[in-house]
Amino acid sequence: MKRPTIHDVAAAAGVSRGTVSRVLNGDRYVSTASRMAIERAIAETGYILNRTARSLVTQRTGSVVMVLSEPHEKLFEDPNYSTTIRTAIRGLATRDVSLVLMMAGDDGDRERVIRYVRGGHADGVFLLSTHAGDRMVDVLVELGVPAVAQGAVIGRESQIPYAAADDREGARQMTRYLVEQGRRRIATITGPMDTPGGIQRLEGFTDVLGRKASKKLITHGDWTQLSGESGMARLLQDTPDLDAVFVASDLMAAGALSTLRMAGRRVPEDVAVGGFDDSSVAVSTHPPLTTIRQPVARAAEEAVRLLLAQIDGQRPDGPVILPTTLVVRESA
Repeated sequence: MKRPTIHDVAAAAGVSRGTVSRVLNGDRYVSTASRMAIERAIAETGYILNRTARSLVTQRTGSVVMVLSEPHEKLFEDPNYSTTIRTAIRGLATRDVSLVLMMAGDDGDRERVIRYVRGGHADGVFLLSTHAGDRMVDVLVELGVPAVAQGAVIGRESQIPYAAADDREGARQMTRYLVEQGRRRIATITGPMDTPGGIQRLEGFTDVLGRKASKKLITHGDWTQLSGESGMARLLQDTPDLDAVFVASDLMAAGALSTLRMAGRRVPEDVAVGGFDDSSVAVSTHPPLTTIRQPVARAAEEAVRLLLAQIDGQRPDGPVILPTTLVVRESA
């Protein structure tokens, strides 16, 4: 069978080819009646838009690249990433925009991202888990490509719009809760200190504890379960009388629980444990985690909105900071 063309759509809709072309290219100055007739004609004829031809007119690729600045294995370990990716795909699909995922865990990966974007293969960039001082971000800013981040890009907060949870307040909520439970020696395992989550969650912890937040009670992780295990082991060695720990992610908290179990410490009787995320990990641990719920999906939706606004030539209204909620379960 002959593949339907734009002429077939125009004939079926009873409008000119030019009117069909304007609808396909997103022109707003077409009457509602004509637009509805064209949409019906597209469905009836089975017309499929030629993206290559359309991009020559619109100067757009119809795709956005999401750049995850972590090693490849973290993509499948942390459930927050899958939530963000699913939500972004769904949000972009409403505008018939595709998502291309690229990893940027090392210098080679970052160079590939730069070449891809510089080559004009994407209309915009969605940055995820970006670390401070990343040269790739500097190049993207120089290129002037529309960009957005989930979580602030440290040092580029005024240049790259972002959507994020209120990490600092969430950490305050958890630390205050542990204090209210009568815990007197509260430690923390932070995220990486070149990420906004790592920095702000530590700040929230120290906001509440003040001078009680001594260096012996603070150790650093990298968002992985293994770093939670090793971080908890260091804390037990340096401060064996600790009676609570705020862990800056659920995945690291799962690792901390494993170490406590191996050390013969009962949770929460001996040591209360609080996490951050309220991901699927929080309800699969033993015992289930008391944690801070951050709206990961909502942040992804807002980031997509900010990015599409830039692609459309509008000034984004970011940043968008979303509230967090304390969720109490058996671990604290």
